[in-house]
Amino acid sequence: MIQLLLIVPIIGSLLILPIQENSIENEKKMKSIALTTSLINLIISILLWVEFDSSTSDYQFIYEFNKLSFCHFNVGIDGISLYYVLLTTFITPIAILSNYKNIYKNIKYFLISFLILETLQIAVFVVLDLFLFYIFFESVLPILFIIIVVYGSGENRIRSALLFFLYTLAGSLFMLLAILQIYNNVGSTDFQLISLSEISLDSQKILWLAFFLAFAVKTPLWPLTGWLYRAHADSPLAGSILLAGTILKFATYGYLRVLINFLPDASNYFGPLVQTIAIVTLIYSSLATIIQQDTKSLIAYSSIAHMSVVVLGIFSNTIQGIEGAILLSLGHGFVSPALFICVGGVIYERTGTRIIQYIRGLVTYMPVFTILFFIFTLSNTGIPLSLNFLGEQLSLIGIWEKSPIISAIGATGIVFSACYSIYLYNRISYGVYSPHLKPLRDITRQEFNILISLLIPTIILGIFPNVILYNIHLPVSTLLYY
Repeated sequence: MIQLLLIVPIIGSLLILPIQENSIENEKKMKSIALTTSLINLIISILLWVEFDSSTSDYQFIYEFNKLSFCHFNVGIDGISLYYVLLTTFITPIAILSNYKNIYKNIKYFLISFLILETLQIAVFVVLDLFLFYIFFESVLPILFIIIVVYGSGENRIRSALLFFLYTLAGSLFMLLAILQIYNNVGSTDFQLISLSEISLDSQKILWLAFFLAFAVKTPLWPLTGWLYRAHADSPLAGSILLAGTILKFATYGYLRVLINFLPDASNYFGPLVQTIAIVTLIYSSLATIIQQDTKSLIAYSSIAHMSVVVLGIFSNTIQGIEGAILLSLGHGFVSPALFICVGGVIYERTGTRIIQYIRGLVTYMPVFTILFFIFTLSNTGIPLSLNFLGEQLSLIGIWEKSPIISAIGATGIVFSACYSIYLYNRISYGVYSPHLKPLRDITRQEFNILISLLIPTIILGIFPNVILYNIHLPVSTLLYY
């Protein structure tokens, strides 16, 4: 079943490849193939979820390919990776639909890029080999680089793409060195063999720092945040959706799967350092968010603030904290793409600008959009009945058990989040209608359906979180270190 998830997008790409971009009919055919392929993958992942056995913490649906002497391709999922796979297969068709009508050149390669990205992202969450994890972790970089350069809208998109590429590549080089050292000591990079091996505390500390640097860039944590808002501001809407929805979750998954799982003593040792960095990141990014004048940059900075709360939960060494971090990362994977669609899609396509001062009084002509934008804005602040609320509360409750002071400071993020989110919504939606804008049409049916598709899981999972918690409880309980 897992191999189908990896193969289906590749098959879709091969079907699109021979089609020529010489007519509107061919373009529609390519878009239909890409969308259908991503929806088939979503259905397969849902079937995987239905058949998943929550009574065990072992890896399930394991598939091995041992015919290559230089590579042991081993895949499987547990309760944690299951939901990140579901998130990836859910966000990919939404990303394709978000740029369905406003990409006019090189459509074929645009669609193929996103289908290949889906396979690579799923592979990150299902591989059970540390070296392959590194390969797939890094393999998204060149494709995203090309997407930002070729399809991005900003004047500085080449600089933004280079920063994104160089930041993440440089950080991950240390991870590669750590993986080679583990292979030298253990003799294997298989997840299960590494988890059974004994690594001394001194060795763990060095390895932990190497892995942490790679994941801190991807999170991102201060002072390595410079690439994110630029990449978001200059990438196409679909690129921003993938970055916010799934790419940022690579680090969350890496913390859980590698640092805490394989290097528990070092994770315990460096816990206070990580919590301090997360708090600094939270306050810095929240204050930076409030002063942003570009709507996409503002949402990008708010992503940094929310991911810092996720890091607090992960390193709380409590079941509540880790489960809260997973819930918040999933909730962010729904709400942040929705906000990018609102400001970088709906508003930008109609106004041609993302500068907040030029946009005012949208409720006059766009009442339906304003309501949806308001709901997602509240969800971004962590209002009750949203998945973000449960994630933030559990993360902060988990860290409270270990350090009430860190938890109290971390709770200020909720106040900051309310400040910049409501401030953005109020400036854009209300007041006297901007004299710089012509009368605008409300959202189309397609835009409405995309936003509703993101809203439904945000609310339903916020009311019934046990849908997720039921499957992650056992694997999370094995991550606690004493």
